[in-house]
Amino acid sequence: MYIKVLKECGYEEAALGFSLSYNSTVNRAKELFPIYADKQGGENKFLESIFVWLQVDAPRFWWQQADTYRVGSSKQSESTMHTILRSMLSQENFEYAIDEKTLERLNSLILEKDFDQIKNELPEGFLQKRVWVINYKTLQNMYNQRKNHKLSQWQMFFYVVLNNIEHPEFIVTK
Repeated sequence: MYIKVLKECGYEEAALGFSLSYNSTVNRAKELFPIYADKQGGENKFLESIFVWLQVDAPRFWWQQADTYRVGSSKQSESTMHTILRSMLSQENFEYAIDEKTLERLNSLILEKDFDQIKNELPEGFLQKRVWVINYKTLQNMYNQRKNHKLSQWQMFFYVVLNNIEHPEFIVTK
């Protein structure tokens, strides 16, 4: 699994919007952000205005869970529909090593251009690359729901994201 923070923006705009709600200044809004980040009921809606673009190469079994988070996010992927028949597969295309006979079988299906069958037999550990734009509010929700998840990929995801975004304290709250 590979995760990279590509870009982050919206902090100033979120502060401006927050300042309007509280008849305050932008600088004062920024001071209040840590206090309001963990409040619910709309008090932390400024988090919806701060966006992070990520590149994530993750196994299909992880994406199935990540796809739960649709609100406040958008994804563009390296679709197997358009890419799976373009080149032979190797162990590097999978989260964990797969049986060599399975790899040979998949590559024979690629050579035969048997799209339906390769889609049918493609292991869940196949890595898929996506660019994912997600807001802080959704990241906070993901963290609260998945921080203790048994899939190790969730811990890796949070480790990389939280160590590379500008305000991890808005995601990991009290």
